[in-house]
Amino acid sequence: EVQLVESGGGLVQAGGSLRLSCAASGFTFDDYTIGWFRQAPGKEREGVSYIVGHNGMTYYADSVKGRFTMSSDLAKNTVYLQMDSLKPEDTAVYYCAAGPPIATLGPREYDYWGQGTQVTVSS
Repeated sequence: EVQLVESGGGLVQAGGSLRLSCAASGFTFDDYTIGWFRQAPGKEREGVSYIVGHNGMTYYADSVKGRFTMSSDLAKNTVYLQMDSLKPEDTAVYYCAAGPPIATLGPREYDYWGQGTQVTVSS
């Protein structure tokens, strides 16, 4: 069974940091692109970042550039999203997803999704 499990969300004050994890089973991240997405109440799901497993290439949405960093641990089949300098507008449910080894933040390109983890940033 293909499964993605996010963890690491929580409540943090503005300017603080959180590190999200996405653990995969049933496949290896090295063969996929892994993306992070977020969705706030009443808003569309938006792409945050992705990493291409076979070459480690990363990409970030403009809204998080310089603040969020994606990394991977292939031995653990896990990817991470280090979130620094958090802002209240970062508050959302964060999802990780897996898709073909291509470069995209488009959610329709991803085949497998985790259950989401809540990130709340207070002012």
